[in-house]
Amino acid sequence: MTKQERTSERLCAGALPDPGAVDNIIEQASDIAVMVDEAGVVSGISVSPECPSLGCLDHWVGREFISFLTSESEEKFTARRREMLGDPKAVPRPVELNHIDNATWEFPVRYTLHRVTGQGVLLLGRDMQPVAEVQQRLLREQQARERDQQRLRGGETYYRVVLEASETPMALVDPESGRIRDINSAAAHLLGSEPDTLAGTAFAQAFEGRRRGEFMEAVHGAAQASETKGVEVVARRNGRVVMVFPEFFRASGDLVLLCRINLVDEKDASGPEFTQALAALFAASSDAIVLTDSKGMIRDANEAFLIMADAAQLRDVKEQSLSEFLSRGAVDLKLILETAAKSGRMRSYAAQVKSIVGTRAPVAISAARLRHRGGDLGFGLILREQTPSDYPAAEGAVAVSDEAMKNVMDLVGTASLKELVSATSDVVEKMCIETAVQLTGNNRVAAAEMLGLSRQSLYVKLRKYGILNSDSEG
Repeated sequence: MTKQERTSERLCAGALPDPGAVDNIIEQASDIAVMVDEAGVVSGISVSPECPSLGCLDHWVGREFISFLTSESEEKFTARRREMLGDPKAVPRPVELNHIDNATWEFPVRYTLHRVTGQGVLLLGRDMQPVAEVQQRLLREQQARERDQQRLRGGETYYRVVLEASETPMALVDPESGRIRDINSAAAHLLGSEPDTLAGTAFAQAFEGRRRGEFMEAVHGAAQASETKGVEVVARRNGRVVMVFPEFFRASGDLVLLCRINLVDEKDASGPEFTQALAALFAASSDAIVLTDSKGMIRDANEAFLIMADAAQLRDVKEQSLSEFLSRGAVDLKLILETAAKSGRMRSYAAQVKSIVGTRAPVAISAARLRHRGGDLGFGLILREQTPSDYPAAEGAVAVSDEAMKNVMDLVGTASLKELVSATSDVVEKMCIETAVQLTGNNRVAAAEMLGLSRQSLYVKLRKYGILNSDSEG
């Protein structure tokens, strides 16, 4: 018996299903079944009702199957079909084809090819569109994750570069464990070590005589204080005295301590020797020096100011407003403090100081706003007494013009003194207004207060004497 006869007997043994039910079996066993004849034309098609996404494909019948394939799938199908028809014993192998329909709709299907004697090739396919959608979703998620990782790496790079480039010694400390999470080179070198050596170690170990619990309690207290407050410590490795200024911030829900480290050394400008020198200069200066708070209340004054104010001791002037010792009072003080607060300093403001007993002395006042480590310490003022020889050289001094003086002199002998005074009052008035405008830095409101005029009256006189030009009116 030949091999062909044995195969025929094996196929004929038992009972085969009803041919009428084969269509239902094919429909249920695959998502799509396509019968392609010997010429490559679709002779029949069946789409499972479980795959509504494929839609109705009845219009494929009578048309070439390859006309509904992409160019890459067309080559794959042609090669596999040629292989199937050329070798009847070829084992069916799956092939994935991408279909196109109506020029826009594209969907992948995984087919197995089965030769049907006398009819062509039967393609049983499984819709791969759900799988493709899952793969695309995974691909998008992976790409989004890669973008996030790139952004994180970029942000970490920026952070590292800025931290290292900063000249301010800084360390990031975990508030719970007290360990250094990160530290820049400036801080590590100030403490006599390297960043890699200090990172991960207890912050308290970098300083002498400090237990971790005690040190972290002091750091937490300084960070929670309403005002800027530091903790003075001594570096263990080099013995330097430093101040640690901590502050809390939150990152990704975690609380972190940012600690700025400043050097405190006797050789440093902020050390005791320098402080003593400043104190000696303050006491021995021949110019009057006054320290006030932000509102102009006197906090301290040197001996030269006490002499100028005819005060016996500091308590006679302390806690009083500096305006009490200025001839124009609150007007002078307001102009000085506002100018110093705005620009940081003010130089050579002409004023008069009145003493406790009522004497007056002309002075030139210089002022500066005092700040230290971000805190406002008020104002410092230097009052230098002026002599008559200083007046002509005073900056911005207003003098009567020669023409005005000549006009006044020409009137002598032609009118009474009363008429002369009346005729020259305009000259004096103009000179006073110009002086007030210059002293106040062209501040019209302050000039009006200084002259005892309303603002409207001052504007009228400014226009009368041509002092108020078109530019200043705006």
